[in-house]
Amino acid sequence: MVTVVSIAIIALVSLLIAVAVTVADEPGTCRQKSTRICELLGLPFRLALLPLVLVRGRAPCEKTVRKLGAGPKAVAARQKAESEGLDTVAAWAAETPLTLGLVVLEDVWLRGRSTEWFFRTGDDRYKIRCMMSLTAYFGADPRHMADTVEGILTAGDRACSLINFSHDFVYAREVVAYYRGEAGDPRGPGTGEPRKLFRGGAVTLTWDQVRSGQARELVEEPGPSTRHDPPTHRYLREPASVSVADLRREHGMVFRIELPVTYYFTVRK
Repeated sequence: MVTVVSIAIIALVSLLIAVAVTVADEPGTCRQKSTRICELLGLPFRLALLPLVLVRGRAPCEKTVRKLGAGPKAVAARQKAESEGLDTVAAWAAETPLTLGLVVLEDVWLRGRSTEWFFRTGDDRYKIRCMMSLTAYFGADPRHMADTVEGILTAGDRACSLINFSHDFVYAREVVAYYRGEAGDPRGPGTGEPRKLFRGGAVTLTWDQVRSGQARELVEEPGPSTRHDPPTHRYLREPASVSVADLRREHGMVFRIELPVTYYFTVRK
C-alpha cells in the first residue's frame, strides 16, 4: 500500500510542478494571484500525503514487537543493562555492612502507539522501547544504624566505587550524626527520623525507621509485576520464596536500593 501511495504522490507532485511553472510563465500574473494559486495547489499535495502519514503512524503489530525485542541488538543491550545492574547490587553486598537477601528485576517491552493527535506523550514515535528496573533488599542490625550508614559512606569513598553515597554528601553525614545522637533531625526540627538517601538520579537508598515506635515507616514488599504477556515481559524474583518480612525477622530491619529505570533499547518509527 505504501508503494502505491508513494507513486501517486510522485505523480501528483510532478503535475503540481508543471502547473506551477505554467502559471509563473503567464504574463501579467500578480503576486497575490500566484500566492492564492500556490495555496490551492498545496492543499491536494497535503491531502495526498495524508495516507502515507497514517500508514507511518500506525502502532506496530505484536509480531513486529516480539521480533524486534528478540533481535540480536536488543538481546545484547538487555544483557548489558542486566549485567550492569547486578554488578551494582553485588558491589553493595560486598563492600557495605548490608546483607543481600532479595533481588527483583522487571524487564518490559513497550509497544509504540498510533499517531497521537491531541494528547501527545511521545509513545507514537517508536516501534518498541525496552525498559528494565532492578531493586535489591538487604538485611541489617537496627542497633547499629550509625555504623551501617557510616560503612556505606566509607565504601563510597573508594575510587571507582559503584556505591554512589560517600562522605562528601553532607546530608548523609548528618544522618550518621543523627543516629549517633550527636545532632537533631537531618531534615530540620520536628521532621523526625530520616529513611532515605537520594542523590543525582542514581541509586535510591531507603530503610526501616527504627526510632519512631508504632508509627515508624517500613520498607514495603515488592509490588506485583506489571501485566504484560510474555515474552514482552520478564519478572524475576530471587530467591522467589523470600519476602521483605522474612529479612526483617532474620536481621531486625531492611534496607532497599532502587536503581533508576533503564530504557536500554529503542527502535523509532
